[in-house]
Amino acid sequence: MRTDEQPPGPAATAPYRFAEQHTPPQPQRVSEVAQTTFEHVYEVDPRLMQAHVAQQVFPNWDTLRIMRSRHDHLEWMHRHFAHKVVTGSELLAELDDGDGTTVSA
Repeated sequence: MRTDEQPPGPAATAPYRFAEQHTPPQPQRVSEVAQTTFEHVYEVDPRLMQAHVAQQVFPNWDTLRIMRSRHDHLEWMHRHFAHKVVTGSELLAELDDGDGTTVSA
């Protein structure tokens, strides 16, 4: 995102309405364990986590802020801590024993 672009959503001067800010769009199921609310925002179905993770009210703008900054954060982590970036497909290929089956670790 360019620095002169404004993210979608209400302007900073828009009136604050709790229900608007804390009620995400209706979730769409994408698998048995995942759902999506905002475009490109996938999450574990919160019902599956309730026994282990306390659920909290999370404002819509913060979800979108985190989603928009995830690539910047990952790049920062790579620059500061990673000596090598390995893709998931590389890991799977390394585990493949050559006949199409995967070797279990």
